[in-house]
Amino acid sequence: MPVEIDPFHAIAISRLAHRLRAEGRSVIHMEFGQPWTGAPAEAIEAAHRILDTDGMGYWESPALKARIAAHYGETYGVAVNPEQVILTCGASPALVLALSCLFAPGARVALARPGYVAYRNTLKALHLEPVELACGEAERFQITADAVERLEPAPQGLIVASPANPTGTIIPPEELQALAEVCKRRGIALVSDEIYHGLSYTLPAETMLKHAPDALVVNSFSKYFSMAGWRLGWLIVPEKLVDAARARMGNLFLTPPSLAQHAGLIAFDCRDELEGHIHTYARNRELLLGALPAMGLRRIAPPDGAFYIYADVGHLTNDSLAFCEALLRDTDVALAPGLDFDPVDGNSFIRLSFAVSTDLVEEAIRRIGPWFAAKAASLPR
Repeated sequence: MPVEIDPFHAIAISRLAHRLRAEGRSVIHMEFGQPWTGAPAEAIEAAHRILDTDGMGYWESPALKARIAAHYGETYGVAVNPEQVILTCGASPALVLALSCLFAPGARVALARPGYVAYRNTLKALHLEPVELACGEAERFQITADAVERLEPAPQGLIVASPANPTGTIIPPEELQALAEVCKRRGIALVSDEIYHGLSYTLPAETMLKHAPDALVVNSFSKYFSMAGWRLGWLIVPEKLVDAARARMGNLFLTPPSLAQHAGLIAFDCRDELEGHIHTYARNRELLLGALPAMGLRRIAPPDGAFYIYADVGHLTNDSLAFCEALLRDTDVALAPGLDFDPVDGNSFIRLSFAVSTDLVEEAIRRIGPWFAAKAASLPR
């Protein structure tokens, strides 16, 4: 029988938001982790040139693989062979490749709760068993080596994400090392989702490859490079899994879009423009961290990186999906329900994406502040 997986509830919120926009309402989209900016200008210029000169087809760019491999040496001091780089149609297929290369149906794979909705659902779709570890304020909403050590029996795999979605928390280097050590000792395969690398406001994020050379690393052009719609990502695999990963990529997805690969190669060297986006996100983060406590949202996961704030609204609702729908209808601000990220406690949380322009963050604050005040005032005393 086919397995059942849960819907991605933020997509339902987004559909409603687009319907309201089509009716002429001024909707602010903060429900998805999607940069409001487009691809870097030089990458777009290169894409126009390619459209005029290249018919394109199924293709895997050797130059882009080499540039990604070089990036690991430049940024992290880690040696990666270009042949270890599998180009994918975004991070989602990279996750599918990683999990299908490592695990047989029925394998148990541990992950943090709250965590990205697609981890749990992709595991289920591949007939793998998610083992969700509750991570709260005491753990800074992140998985710990101690929690993995206590798991009995040991799972076959572990997914880590730093910075994490929905919280933005970063795992410090010493904890990454501890995770790598416990996984090696217990025979647990590591998958590290590093899609938000480059988006840090406190300590920088380290790649798991510094601590676990056999880890499989997922990344993408969607976040830091502001190229979500180009559907381009990559998976770093140990050399022993290169053939298995390439076979799966070729059969399941063929190749990433040729145009995106040409643009991605140029985007790697558009650092000035891309770093400008980080300054915008940092300002947005500062504005929200200043405004939300005044609205009664005082319990917030530490947003070390990415572009999210995960906030406790348990004093206002026990149904985060209905809460986000009502907020959208009343204020034209779209947010994501915590239910997506935590099927147990997520009805008490919402996620705000601040990957929009600063003027939109300021306008969103103006709109939702009175709404939260009215909601709190309506509660029985």
